[in-house]
Amino acid sequence: MSLPISLEFFPPKTPEGAEKLRAARQQLYALRPEFCSVTYGAGGSTQDGTFGTVAEILAEGVQAASHFSCIGATRDSLRTQLAQLKAMGVKRLVALRGDLPSGYGAGGEFHYASELVAFIRAETGSDFRIEVAAYPEVHPQARSPEADLQAYATKVRAGADSTITQYFYNADAYFRFVDDTRKLGLTVPVVPGIMPITSSTQLMRFSDACGAEIPRWIRLRLQAFGDDTASIRAFGLDVVTGLCQQLRSAGVPGLHFYTMNQSAATLEICRGLGL
Repeated sequence: MSLPISLEFFPPKTPEGAEKLRAARQQLYALRPEFCSVTYGAGGSTQDGTFGTVAEILAEGVQAASHFSCIGATRDSLRTQLAQLKAMGVKRLVALRGDLPSGYGAGGEFHYASELVAFIRAETGSDFRIEVAAYPEVHPQARSPEADLQAYATKVRAGADSTITQYFYNADAYFRFVDDTRKLGLTVPVVPGIMPITSSTQLMRFSDACGAEIPRWIRLRLQAFGDDTASIRAFGLDVVTGLCQQLRSAGVPGLHFYTMNQSAATLEICRGLGL
């Protein structure tokens, strides 16, 4: 049974990083991804890098989705960017509120991703397929799980086609989230975001920042391995492949891999899944 795969990259900061990413992409294209998304820095700080990487992926013959955030932006600046992306041949956007660069107040004409989704729809009709973010373990800045679910519903009703989740290691959180959204009458696909485990320090740092829960048993095992990177990788591969198998057998609409611009772990997991 085939399963749609999508991949996420971040714009490289150096020429060496760009070369490494090109090599990683070529290896990952063996998975025949449905699309590759490219992230956007706080306040759109990596816009040139994001659009440049998107252009490269399109030139390589693969669908590319640009992250598109609205914090600190004006209607005019977004209108210009949408025209630029459309001219490049981009057909998908990942619409996010985005983070303010540190030291900024709450600038710009938009405060919520739902406003951005509504704006894109009003400006461009159905030119773009719009993905939005979901947080099975609750957005770290949400007032409550209920408020978070309502914010998600508002985004979807504003015109989103599909959803990509923050990564998680507890499949029940994902299943519960999907059930809760279905009860609200929301039927868009909810694609699980998958973060391969290759380094325990990096994983702990990311998870603390984005509110993704690392189950205690995984945390303790990773800590017990200390600096033994081979054991961390093998254990991580085992855990994440098992998670993907569980999600797949439950009939998820696809898997979205946070590649961290590396190819090995994602390829191994997909090999383990027979993809």
